[in-house]
Amino acid sequence: MAGIGTASGLWPLIKSMNPSAEVLAASAVEVNLSGIQEGHGVKVKWQGKPVFIRRRTKQEIEAARTVDVQNLRDPQSDEQRVREGKDEWLIMIGICTHLGCVPVDHATRDGNGWFCPCHGSYYDTSGRVIGGPAPKNMAVPDYFFPSENVVVIGKKA
Repeated sequence: MAGIGTASGLWPLIKSMNPSAEVLAASAVEVNLSGIQEGHGVKVKWQGKPVFIRRRTKQEIEAARTVDVQNLRDPQSDEQRVREGKDEWLIMIGICTHLGCVPVDHATRDGNGWFCPCHGSYYDTSGRVIGGPAPKNMAVPDYFFPSENVVVIGKKA
């Protein structure tokens, strides 16, 4: 009898440790990409964070791929930051890795990439840090494309 009483007393505590419906709903977000033209992007919210989704131009992809990765503070190739066959789509968490500000797109010295106005970090067309105090590239979340014009952010395929 004491075991049943203990179990029934612990059940509410154990149940409260499970993620809430709000948390589960925010664990992944589906985005329709059909309205995003080449050279443009959108910002969506995922887990309370801004996520940048950019449909890069051929020139932006080429610029990202010609960078000597060994010269980067956080060496990572463009191919490691995008999905194979979907090179035009760059999806990353839009938070500067220095102190958490939100960078501005196309505000860099050359008009490409992202600039953080808080402390002057620069990111290239692949979201890799190329200047300023930021220690790392902007993070790439888990994501997959269930269809041609839809991406699910927050889950792997």
